[in-house]
Amino acid sequence: MNIKSLLLGSAAALAAVSGAHAADAIVAAEPEPLEYVRICDAYGAGYFFIPGTETCLKIGGKVRTEGQWYDPYNPNTHFGTKWHTRAELRLQTASDTEYGPLKTNTELRWDWNDGNATATNLLHASISLGGFLVGKEDSQFNVFTGYAGDVINDDVVYDGPYELNQITYNYDAGNGFTAVISVEDSNSGAGATGANGEDSSNHYAPDVVAGVGFKSGAWAFKVVGGYDSIVEEGAIKARVDADFGAFSAFLMGGWNTDGSKLNKYAGSNGGGDAATIGWGDWALWGGASVPINEKLKWNVQLAYTDNKTFAATTNVKWNPVKNLLIEPEVSYTNWDKINEDQWAGILRFERTF
Repeated sequence: MNIKSLLLGSAAALAAVSGAHAADAIVAAEPEPLEYVRICDAYGAGYFFIPGTETCLKIGGKVRTEGQWYDPYNPNTHFGTKWHTRAELRLQTASDTEYGPLKTNTELRWDWNDGNATATNLLHASISLGGFLVGKEDSQFNVFTGYAGDVINDDVVYDGPYELNQITYNYDAGNGFTAVISVEDSNSGAGATGANGEDSSNHYAPDVVAGVGFKSGAWAFKVVGGYDSIVEEGAIKARVDADFGAFSAFLMGGWNTDGSKLNKYAGSNGGGDAATIGWGDWALWGGASVPINEKLKWNVQLAYTDNKTFAATTNVKWNPVKNLLIEPEVSYTNWDKINEDQWAGILRFERTF
């Protein structure tokens, strides 16, 4: 065998071996295209597109911890320092439809009070489309008027119900005129009672809330009424807001259709001996907010009722850095009807996100 034949044979053998190994070679798969989260600014800050969908999602919430001294709602409660910690998670979605934005609002709350087991609450869960809203939110008797003042203990004098199921329609004319009508849960489940202890377990008629409002420049006016179908009475509230630049202020009045009874819209938040003391025939709230600088604001609220209940609260809101609030507050309540009064205080720390 000559050298030329040897070289050709070796080359053929190497090619055969290389071909055999090539059949078993691993070919790397093409990488999946990377899908970045897209910002969705059509519904406000904080929304982003859920990957692979046209639905926008916003995630937010808060962590709060606070020390409390005594209770402005209950003259029979005389605890020293009570420590309360809360966490809330809020998920909001929005997508465009031919009827306008389709939105949801979900909010979960966890509370821990002085070593007690953590309590969990589905605070809000609602769907809205084209001005209609269905699900669990606060009563429109409160939402439409904007609650009361910018203080923690704003409802020592009861200003309306909070979490409940509802079907609501909100109208905004775009020229300052707004209106609302809401059919609300009357709490008619097994063992349920009305505001005065009435048996409502077999009662299925809903409660009704309706209101109108107008805003022009620095001034705004709203009036809202609520009808309690169990008690067959109700209440009306009217509110005026004004922004004077250096400070803002509000005045709100309420009228009870039967001052001798409590109802869902003219009830009582009191505890102990104050539990049955409602408005009487009427109630008044007023307050002011004064921005001292970009990080500091002072608030005050006063309230008084036909039953001679007086409530005063003042606080300072300090934001040392963005999304961090430190808020000391002092409250005083006098229940003339039972000859009782109470001082109370709160020191709150809250981080929102």
